[in-house]
Amino acid sequence: MGILVIAGLLIGGIINLLPLPGAISGTGLARLYGIRTDDPDLLIMLRHRSAVFAIIGLLLLAAIFRPELRTAAILAGLASAATFILIAWQTGRYSSAIRRVVIADLVAVAVLVVAGIAWLAS
Repeated sequence: MGILVIAGLLIGGIINLLPLPGAISGTGLARLYGIRTDDPDLLIMLRHRSAVFAIIGLLLLAAIFRPELRTAAILAGLASAATFILIAWQTGRYSSAIRRVVIADLVAVAVLVVAGIAWLAS
C-alpha cells in the first residue's frame, strides 16, 4: 500500500509542477497553453494560477516525506485537478493545449484517488 501512496503523491506532484514555467513568464504560458495575452491583468492571473499549481505540486512532493501532510496534500491535489476538469467540461470547447491539461488532470485525479484509498487503508 505504501508504494501506491508514494507513487500517487509523486505523479500528482510532478503533474502539478508542469505549469511552473508559466509562473516565470508570459512566454512560458504561451508554450504551455498555446495562448498569448497582451492584457496585463490576465497575464498576472494566469501566472499566479501556474504558481498555485506549483505550490500544490510541492505540497504533494513534501507529503512523500511528511506523512502528516498526506491527507491535506491529496485533498488539495484532487480539488485542484477536479475543478479544472469540471470547468473545462462545463465550457465544452477548448484548444488542444487545454485538452492536454484535462488529460493530465484526469491522470492526477486517478493516481490521487488510488493514493488516498491506499493511505486510508494503511
